[in-house]
Amino acid sequence: MDFNGHISAKADKIHGLSEKEAKKLLNKYGPNAFKGGKKINPLGIFVSQFKDILIVILVVSTLLSVFMGEITEAIAIILIIMLNSIMGFVQEYRTEKTLDALKNMAAPTARALRDGLIVTMPAAEIVPGDVIIIDQGDRIPADARLLEAKSLQIDESLLTGESMPVEKAIGTVEKIFMGTMVTKGRGMALISATGMQTEMGKIAGMLTTIEDEQTPLQKRLAELGKYIAIGCLVTCSLVSVTGILRGEPVFNMIIIGISLAVAAVPEGLPAIVTIALALGVGRMLKRNALIRKLTAVETLGCATVVCSDKTGTLTENKMTVRSIYTPEHTCEVTGSGFNTEGEFLFQGRRVNVNLMEDVRLALEIGACCNNAELISRPAVLGLFKKIEHSGFEISGDPTEAALLVAAQKAGITQREIDKSYKKLDELPFDSERKCMSVIVSIGGGKRRLFVKGAPDIIIEKCSSVHNSKGDHSMTESVKAAIMRANDSMADRALRVLAVAYRDLNESSGITPKELEKGLAFSGLEGMLDPPRREAFSAVRKCIQAGIRPVMITGDHKKTAAAVARELGILTDDKKVITGAELDNMSEAQLLNVVSKTAVFARVSPNHKLRIVRSLKKCGNVVAMTGDGVNDAPAVKEADIGVSMGLTGTDVTKEASSIILLDDNFASMIAAIEEGRVIYRNIRKFIRYLISCNIGEVLTMFAGMLMGMPVVLLPIQILWVNLVTDGLPAIALGLEPPDDDVMDQKPRGVTDSVFSDGLLGMMLFRGCIIGISTLGSFISIYKMTGSVESARTAAFMTLVFVQLVHVFECKSEKKNLFHINLFNNLFLVGAVLVSITMILSAVYLPILQTVFGTVALTPPQLLHILGYVLIGPILSTVIFHDRSGKKIRSKNKTLQA
Repeated sequence: MDFNGHISAKADKIHGLSEKEAKKLLNKYGPNAFKGGKKINPLGIFVSQFKDILIVILVVSTLLSVFMGEITEAIAIILIIMLNSIMGFVQEYRTEKTLDALKNMAAPTARALRDGLIVTMPAAEIVPGDVIIIDQGDRIPADARLLEAKSLQIDESLLTGESMPVEKAIGTVEKIFMGTMVTKGRGMALISATGMQTEMGKIAGMLTTIEDEQTPLQKRLAELGKYIAIGCLVTCSLVSVTGILRGEPVFNMIIIGISLAVAAVPEGLPAIVTIALALGVGRMLKRNALIRKLTAVETLGCATVVCSDKTGTLTENKMTVRSIYTPEHTCEVTGSGFNTEGEFLFQGRRVNVNLMEDVRLALEIGACCNNAELISRPAVLGLFKKIEHSGFEISGDPTEAALLVAAQKAGITQREIDKSYKKLDELPFDSERKCMSVIVSIGGGKRRLFVKGAPDIIIEKCSSVHNSKGDHSMTESVKAAIMRANDSMADRALRVLAVAYRDLNESSGITPKELEKGLAFSGLEGMLDPPRREAFSAVRKCIQAGIRPVMITGDHKKTAAAVARELGILTDDKKVITGAELDNMSEAQLLNVVSKTAVFARVSPNHKLRIVRSLKKCGNVVAMTGDGVNDAPAVKEADIGVSMGLTGTDVTKEASSIILLDDNFASMIAAIEEGRVIYRNIRKFIRYLISCNIGEVLTMFAGMLMGMPVVLLPIQILWVNLVTDGLPAIALGLEPPDDDVMDQKPRGVTDSVFSDGLLGMMLFRGCIIGISTLGSFISIYKMTGSVESARTAAFMTLVFVQLVHVFECKSEKKNLFHINLFNNLFLVGAVLVSITMILSAVYLPILQTVFGTVALTPPQLLHILGYVLIGPILSTVIFHDRSGKKIRSKNKTLQA
């Protein structure tokens, strides 16, 4: 009786739940689904945009401006606040909607016995006590206990990290788990747990114990916000009190104080940070990385350790034959995955294996003794762009698919196999025999048995050895040579299968034991889940950038070590530690070895969590990639969690901050580079905004202390603020990456946003801006005796000094005379717009009345030009040598 018939017979006896019983159990246990996380509604997302301390300061400043009658400034600030909030809202809301589209983990339907009938139903309606029918290609809808199995193998990699399918058989209490995939065979099982009570559900529940932490950028901006808040209060108070003590009108001095306080707050900063991050998100999306949180890109930029799962992340999760051994030849096989492009190398040279009869026969046996199928896979449309895929989709066991691909690399197509060998019968693999056999017709009424299985089992069944000259007796020396070849492959972490054959006659017997004896050994095929091609360069970039890659996998120690060594992750000075060894380590011992370990093998979800936490305790900024449910807790615990969009589970995507839409490890390295670029650009416009604001405050405060007339009117201060803090600062966020962005070590997790001399540069340049503006005011005042002319000169000087300074901020290492001024056309355009705005305020009669300006003569403009050039010249003299030393020092460090 065939297996389907057996299932039917079993179903007649079991009957299954009735619909009435199922409804009661569904009410008792709830739907077979994970409890959703807290859903953020659109209003909540929008309101959350106003929690930033700088936004709070701006709101207060707006209210004060309205109270004092400065409606224009209030409107401008409100527009900036709304721009910032709307951009943040759109980004977060769009990401949540995208995630809904990516949710495809849960099995949509399941086949269960209800009232004695096999019915197909939504997986969410499965309840404990249901009896389900599973077949090749099905996803298990819930945790269950096997009742019946026929050649059943299940891929549990998303739960355990183990790359090979697990054989399931009846005997002890054999469990199968929600979300795993049937790769071979059929079965029937009794549901034991659903939803959050499943193993996947328990891991999902672990995520609720992990608290979200602020990213380094959030911490730095919070720090900056405190400084600015204090500065605003002090500035407003000092200027107002000083003016009042000098006898200035109280009302006027309050207005000036408020204007300066508003000017001291870089109101463009929150919007520019959001814009810079949003632009980075857009660039990453084009490179197949979906950013769930804006600040995630920046956090990657300071990552010091990247923890990566092996299966499907660093490797292709596609078994590939790498080596073939026959008693005459040992060939290496190139290529990877289910792509049939590849070569056979013998003694390092390319060979045509069709001229090697023994190798060709081994490949034919592997292809015949096989139930997998290769399905040609065209290019598919990704979520946001077309992602090209080459090779094949497979149906069936990945190991058998690897044998088919190896045969096709030799030009042995499925059509040729079917033509030469007609399959007559099959003896499926089972755990007792540890082999699989097929009986084929080879023409002329002759039959042949092809066998594949574990090498030690197959060799014991062989009485002869095949080579190109015929079959020869199996001697002890030949057997020893075969076992040495097998051990050599195993040491390379290859999974080894032996293939053999036997010509059949009428007296060959009918039982497996009678058929599978007196075999002729043909060869060994060693296979491995190969590393992704792009992973090699990605790992090199990691190391070059001072980032340590760490492999964390559920796979075998030897397999993990072999892949890690091939990729360059595992070096002679690094260790490999297993989960069993971790269980015997205290937290202190783990902290001592975690920095010296490159590979963690045979680990559980709890192990991964311990490893990530230990790395963080050692002061690392940790990025964790993963796709399986077993990765989710560690992905969320990490400073930055990265999940896979194509193969990633629903739980892992929800836990992550970045989703790689193409499952490409190299896309994460691109995200790291993007994060570094964005952080550098943020430092550039922070340097620009704070320097300019220091200059504005110093101009007014020093003028007051020196007993001069008010240097700038409130409306002039506000106009300068709008002209210089707007487009030029935003354009700095569009700066292209520096050439050395991935040649530097990650910045320290405790580094301030003002680190590496940035604070000193801002104070120095802010003082120069203030001195230049005051100098221009004094010179023109002495030259003309006109306060209006002097204020106009100070007004223009302040703006032009800042617009020159914006080009200096393009680089922290090079001075103005060594910078490419035109590699950011947005910045050039922004400066031209700002120049037009200031000239309009000075030379258009209608605006002269508004801003209290007068037209300046050419000689007066030359005076202004002289003061504008003071800053670049002094910066070149003072910072040039220091900059050069920095560059040389960093280059020496990298070379070391």
